[in-house]
Amino acid sequence: MAPSKPPKAVLFDIGGVCVLSPMEAISLYENRNNIPSGWINYAISRSAPNGYWQRLERGEIKMDKEFFKGFTGDLRNEKKWEDFHKSFTNSKKKLKDVANPTQLGDHVSLKAEAADTRPTDQDRGADIPASNEIQAPANNGKEQDRPSLSKLAKDTTIGDPVSIESEDVVQAGNSDSTSQKQSTSSSSPSPPDATSTLSSVPPLPDIDGETLFWSMMEHSRKPDPYIFPALLRLKKAESKEKPIVAALSNTVIFPPDHPYNRLSDPPESDPRSHFDIFVASADVGLRKPDTKIYKLILEKLDKHDKGQGGSGVKAEDCVFLDDIGENLKTAQHLGMRTIKVVLGKTWRAVKELEQVTGLELMDDKTRRAKL
Repeated sequence: MAPSKPPKAVLFDIGGVCVLSPMEAISLYENRNNIPSGWINYAISRSAPNGYWQRLERGEIKMDKEFFKGFTGDLRNEKKWEDFHKSFTNSKKKLKDVANPTQLGDHVSLKAEAADTRPTDQDRGADIPASNEIQAPANNGKEQDRPSLSKLAKDTTIGDPVSIESEDVVQAGNSDSTSQKQSTSSSSPSPPDATSTLSSVPPLPDIDGETLFWSMMEHSRKPDPYIFPALLRLKKAESKEKPIVAALSNTVIFPPDHPYNRLSDPPESDPRSHFDIFVASADVGLRKPDTKIYKLILEKLDKHDKGQGGSGVKAEDCVFLDDIGENLKTAQHLGMRTIKVVLGKTWRAVKELEQVTGLELMDDKTRRAKL
């Protein structure tokens, strides 16, 4: 049931919401380089709170050679690699506890056989034409390199990515362990020693952190085909109760004169140009899901509304769209209404936002195709 009172403010995450998720680029990188699915996200999350990724998103370090060297080091940590495999071979450990994508900022939803987020002509019922997308380099027709994300990721109770391949590791590991124990018990009463256990860990993957990073950034330059057009309609709405449109996002600061610092061409195709308020983690030294960054944007929203002659904005006056369960939990704790955005099915979030705001945010073609 839609709430009786429409929100005074609608807050959007950026990556995985207004633009495509960089987590798909991670899955592609793992697939193409024969890296166990989930390892990169595990390595980044286990580097928190002071890993190079987290420090970059808080604006504490520059995006330079030292960052890429440190980021690569986080991805090549031998101890974490060993722990990654030990975690998956412990059948009593819940797989959702192994990787925590909130430390990265965006998750891969399992429901994304649909994560082919490049819409078909039938799907593209939005105002934004394909030419407005920032194009990725051509792949020479090798579309088979693009994996099915439903094969690469499995949802848990909060939507965190857990690798199906890693489940196979568990099964294989348990099977091998059972066979080894049976063989050992029949030939010798002594259990396997530590050397034997360590020798079962495969070699640490050779990951180029800089190459991975830029593939993630490039992928997340493309507007989402459903939420971005909805954002445009929300911004142009003529309703008397038109909400404030704001962004709350974990971000990075690119080097001076880097092309990603500039708005897309045309500027209207860049989500950054359509917000009344934009709170970026790297600019304020805080990142989601830290409660402080939510309170900061609430202060800005309240000041903005009062400056426009309004009575102010409280948490319960806001609705927040994000693709990460932990980020939404913080918002809910503060009293905000929330909408979970699922990769590959972002149109569902638009439908829910329509119900919350009472505004039409899809065009007829999209509505016919999706509803």
